[in-house]
Amino acid sequence: MIRLLLIEDDTNLGYIIKSSLEEIIGNYEVITASNGEEGLEALANYTPDVIVSDIDMPVLNGLEMVKEIRKFNTDIPIIFASGKNSSKDVTGGYDAGVNLYIKKPFLPEELDAHIKAIMQLKHSQTIPLPKKNYQIGEYIFDPKLYFLEYNSIKQNLTSREARILILLCDSKGEVVLREDILIKFWGVSDYFTSRSLDVFISKMRRYLAKDTAISIKNIKGVGLILECE
Repeated sequence: MIRLLLIEDDTNLGYIIKSSLEEIIGNYEVITASNGEEGLEALANYTPDVIVSDIDMPVLNGLEMVKEIRKFNTDIPIIFASGKNSSKDVTGGYDAGVNLYIKKPFLPEELDAHIKAIMQLKHSQTIPLPKKNYQIGEYIFDPKLYFLEYNSIKQNLTSREARILILLCDSKGEVVLREDILIKFWGVSDYFTSRSLDVFISKMRRYLAKDTAISIKNIKGVGLILECE
C-alpha cells in the first residue's frame, strides 16, 4: 500500500486523482489537503510515502510549503504536478527541493508510473553511506550527517546534495557523466532535470567557494569533474 499525501486546491480534481488512484489503480491510500498550510498540518499527523502537490494555492503555495518541509525532512519524495511549465517554474521547483516535476493534465496511469519510479529510485539510494569523512581542499565533508565544514563553520546539505558530492568525491579528478548523474538521482534525463542539476552544482560551488583551489568543472556535453589543486 502506497500512502500518498495529495495537496490540491481544486476540490474536483483532487477527488478525481484520489478516487482514480485508490479505486482504479489500486494499492493507494490518499490523504488530501487543499493548500500548503493544510499540507504541513497533514504531514505532522500522517506519514506518507510520497507527496504530490500543486504549486499555485491559497494561504501557502507549493514552493513555500516544500521549502518548509525540506527544513525537517530531506528524504520524502515530493512531486510537483502543475500547469505551469516554463523552465523558470520547473527549475524553481527543483531548487525548492522537489524530486520530480510533471505537467498537468496527466492520466492517472502516468501519475502512478511517476510515483512508482520515484519510490524505486529512493529505494535504490538507501545503500549505506560512506563511514569516512572526505577531505576536499580545506573543507571536511561528513557524508553521514550531510554537512561541509570550513574553519569550524558548518554548511548543512540536503540528502541529494550530499549524495551528488559523494559521487564527485569518489571520482575526484575524473569526469562523471552528466547522464549518469541525472539517471541516478532524478530517474530521468531531460531538459528540466538537467537544469535542476545545474542549480545543484551552482549551490555546491558556492558552498566550496572559500577554498579557491577547489573547482567543479563542467565538461560541456559530457559531465562534471571535481578538482583540487
